Amino acid sequence: MTDRDHSTARRDVIKAAGAGLATGLAAGLLPAAAQAEGAPAPGDAIWGHEYWAKKETAHGTVSLNLWRKRRGAPKPGEPARPVLFMVHGSSNASRTSYDLTVPGKGEYSLMNVFAGYGFDVWTMDHEGYGKSSRTSGNSDIASGVEDLKAAIEVVTRETGHAKAHFFGTSSGAIRAGAFAMARPDRVDRLVLSAFTYKGKGSPTLGERAKKLDYYRTHNTRLRDATMIKSIFTRDGLASAYDPAVADAMAAEELKYGEQVPTGTYLDMTANLPLVDPLKVTCPVMLVRGDHDGIATTDDLLDFYRQLPTGDRQFIILPNTAHSPIFSKTRQLLWQTTRSFLTLPEAVAS
Repeated sequence: MTDRDHSTARRDVIKAAGAGLATGLAAGLLPAAAQAEGAPAPGDAIWGHEYWAKKETAHGTVSLNLWRKRRGAPKPGEPARPVLFMVHGSSNASRTSYDLTVPGKGEYSLMNVFAGYGFDVWTMDHEGYGKSSRTSGNSDIASGVEDLKAAIEVVTRETGHAKAHFFGTSSGAIRAGAFAMARPDRVDRLVLSAFTYKGKGSPTLGERAKKLDYYRTHNTRLRDATMIKSIFTRDGLASAYDPAVADAMAAEELKYGEQVPTGTYLDMTANLPLVDPLKVTCPVMLVRGDHDGIATTDDLLDFYRQLPTGDRQFIILPNTAHSPIFSKTRQLLWQTTRSFLTLPEAVAS
């Protein structure tokens, strides 16, 4: 790619981000009922419920914990609500990733936000994380795809929807993208936040690769409070996050122990790319924090340009590092994602 091509590509990204933000902010002015079919009445309280899925593996049956939130408990005969499934990353389980409470600091639960918009919101602890089974496996991306195959059957049984929107963050975005390749019939719209494609030029993955031999020979790694807090500081933009968020995350996550699987770290340092853009046929939105060290803009543009669908967006969020969900500007993520997930069906020409 020439310098002129780089310049043009960056202008394209800036245009995409501007259009996406404008659309998202406009959507925020509309009532939830106008954005999601079957949206609840504003007074309905957020309801949560736990479910379990089963996955058969070479080392036995794995129990997978699912968590669901929506406005109001399900009622017979009510209109169906759009389903949104959130996929967690390498170091934190599902509820810490998507349903975190930070006392006195405002809303940090992405599940609550989208339940409030009228979505039926689900997430799951992958094998070896949170409340799900601890096994001798390393919970790599391929394992995560099998987890999602088991989970979507529970979602369909409970909601009646054969398809769901998927939102993945970091390695969760790779899991979600790989699932979209494997089961395109079960994915409606796909949001890939903090995604990485080939990993070329990634400072984070370059640093992580120094421990590649360890990941090859160990199926778990230490994940202590210092490591969890470094998620918010490693990209050189600690000011984008309230320190109370890192404290709350560490306190909640370490209830599950100090060890997590190494599979996604191994995959991201030795086995990329794991998602073939040519095989992702659903509508896709890529979201990148402008300071995120997990992937370069060029790496993501390479993926974006190859997507076969014309229904795609590339959003760069300002003053944001690896974790848009927890940044001080997280409302931008809410609005752009909501706008993308509620776009009307395209009219065939």
